[in-house]
Amino acid sequence: MKTTIETTSDTVKVKLEGDLDTAAAQETEKALQPLYALKDKDIVIDCEDLNYISSSGLRLLLSLLKSCTPNGNRLTLLHLNDNIKKVFTMTGFSTLFNIQ
Repeated sequence: MKTTIETTSDTVKVKLEGDLDTAAAQETEKALQPLYALKDKDIVIDCEDLNYISSSGLRLLLSLLKSCTPNGNRLTLLHLNDNIKKVFTMTGFSTLFNIQ
């Protein structure tokens, strides 16, 4: 699992590559930890190269989403593949996240 973070003046772009499974979730959470303290930023998570997401990965994204609202941040998920879209739909997460 590879996590790349790029920051501009008003946006943080996160690129997730590989499998966000239980083993990778802890490492990814450490990489995303600075995003929990951001204020008034758009956070865009590019999932184009994300192949798989486990319940641990879903929990990680939900935790990040919950930190966004009180800090004035907006979280958007981009380029979900069909299998990951299906997981988001089955779990009801598709109604929680802004998915484009």
